[in-house]
Amino acid sequence: MGTALVYHEDMTATRLLWDDPECEIECPERLTAALDGLRQRGLEERCQCLSVCEASEEELGLVHSPEYIALVQKTQTLDKEELHTLSKQYDAVYFHPDTFHCARLAAGAALRLVDAVLTGAVHNGVALVRPPGHHSQRAAANGFCVFNNVAIAARHAKQKYGLQRILIVDWDVHHGQGIQYIFEDDPSVLYFSWHRYEHGNFWPFLPESDADTVGRGRGQGFTVNLPWNQVGMGNADYLAAFLHVLLPLAFEFDPELVLVSAGFDSAIGDPEGQMQATPECFAHLTQLLQVLAGGRICAVLEGGYHLESLAQSVCMMVQTLLGDPTPPLPGLMVPCQSALESIQSVRTAQTPHWTSLQQNVAPVLSSSTHSPEGSSLPVLADSSTCTVAEDSLSPCLDRPCHRPTPPICIAVALAVSGAALDLPPGVLHQEGSALREETEAWARLHKSQFQDDDLAALGKSLCLLDGILDGQIRSAIATTTALATAATLGVLIQRCVAHRGQRLLCVALGQLDRPLDLAGNGRILWLSIRGKEADIWSMFHFSTPLPQTTGGFLSFILGLVLPLAYGFQPDMVLMALGPAHGLQNAQAALLAAMLRSPVGGRILALVEEESILQLARTLAQLSWSLGGSCCRWLLLHHNRDRQSLEIGQRGRFLVEEHTLAPMARDLRPVCGPASYLQN
Repeated sequence: MGTALVYHEDMTATRLLWDDPECEIECPERLTAALDGLRQRGLEERCQCLSVCEASEEELGLVHSPEYIALVQKTQTLDKEELHTLSKQYDAVYFHPDTFHCARLAAGAALRLVDAVLTGAVHNGVALVRPPGHHSQRAAANGFCVFNNVAIAARHAKQKYGLQRILIVDWDVHHGQGIQYIFEDDPSVLYFSWHRYEHGNFWPFLPESDADTVGRGRGQGFTVNLPWNQVGMGNADYLAAFLHVLLPLAFEFDPELVLVSAGFDSAIGDPEGQMQATPECFAHLTQLLQVLAGGRICAVLEGGYHLESLAQSVCMMVQTLLGDPTPPLPGLMVPCQSALESIQSVRTAQTPHWTSLQQNVAPVLSSSTHSPEGSSLPVLADSSTCTVAEDSLSPCLDRPCHRPTPPICIAVALAVSGAALDLPPGVLHQEGSALREETEAWARLHKSQFQDDDLAALGKSLCLLDGILDGQIRSAIATTTALATAATLGVLIQRCVAHRGQRLLCVALGQLDRPLDLAGNGRILWLSIRGKEADIWSMFHFSTPLPQTTGGFLSFILGLVLPLAYGFQPDMVLMALGPAHGLQNAQAALLAAMLRSPVGGRILALVEEESILQLARTLAQLSWSLGGSCCRWLLLHHNRDRQSLEIGQRGRFLVEEHTLAPMARDLRPVCGPASYLQN
């Protein structure tokens, strides 16, 4: 299985035949720019290119009325004046003699992609189409859209394959009111849309685009609108929306298929959106979606009117679908005040309908998160307003960030040579080790005592770590004995720090103390889960208990772990499962899978020898795959836990009264964590 690319050159045939400043931006060059970008980066040849047939009238009728289909069909015989007259009957629409053919191809491309994914011919894919579709309604064209491509694809998936839960993610900068109207009373389709709204003063100027519109009848809670009330939303704002709104609901919904209305007018430079999200952001959004529905993602192009920004954003999305590492995100990860207010308004409106929004992740934050001098996190400055910098576009698009793809995706090292794991194809069983002298030197430097077997395991761990740091390995799993876990982790930390000043996120689970000699220079963020509190206070030390329910664990990852990771912007992650860590194998796999996004997959998981055979297999098979049964297992247990989830009053972290004020100040900049989202 691979990634599909669905495209037909005939979809460039339609263009505006008269002067209309509003409609002229929807031009054939949009498709050619996106396809040229894929070709220039060698991405087209890595995809499985699929042929396209026109959608039949029966397939169009899954969404649209026969009268409307017949009306669009008649445009093939109209002259220019008649086309202009008909176009003026709709809002921001133009017709062309080839519109019917192109629009049927666009819908057909979406159907072809869904068929390929659901039959297992490919794992995921993207359809480059025009005209776009998410504004069109049952009997009306709207906003450049003729037939609703994504809605037709969703109805097709339900009818032909019997799917019962489909997630539609609409990241176009305009509200896809057409999709909303079609599914507003349907609980089998969860529709999420963020869009420029400006309190109703931006097109399409609809009150039902606001957060308080949640669906009708049985569909209440399955329409999720996130209105952006300012321009200038950037990477941090988009990621905060995913972590604190979309993903909690999506995990609870447990989709069988993810459809993306992939509009890139929400990217930097676009004249319609006036937003600041860079192309790299769409790689991260795509990867965060890959843990859903077993990675079955079908992205269908919607808007996007700055050709270079569109092309780069499409390329970033396709690279991620192909399995390439997510690139670093430029800039500080600081959501603006307006974004946080919009996110909280959605959470408030949706809380009655979703258990995942009713619970409270309540970590006991160590007072060491606030330094004695009262300084704030230096890398995470406050951002109270969203602004558009006029000179910021060119640097962002001229120098897109990339991470090279390591030749080895996953490597596993066992403490005992010759032991065997039933690993999936493509996973390397690492037999190599650092030189004995080098291993002993690192152990002495750390002032730790290792037995001979411990030194052998440490040497293999160092070899894996060097492979990650040198760009040869993307992700790795190493084993150690229970008694040597803490010391091994300490050595690996020092090795990372010594390698070109790496910024390191350490996630320590279980009875693992923070090393006393850990540098407090802000290059290491220590997150202790169910661990003891450190003696040394530091701004970069968080300590929290392990949530005891499956739903609480999911909220814990989305509400604390990932916001901290994205806010800190590490170069890699060390994750250690120490004594009494308390995680199920599937939970460990999900945590590792989610942590790969902020660091492009550069993660080394250190586990106890006693659990290696089962846990390493689970991590290798699921954690770095595109979704998998670890998420399905968690979702099944999440549903079973619905009656026993921890219910919170305001969805914010609980801390002791005397630490509340400094905690609020220190946590506020960290990618919009749930602690700052209050009613």
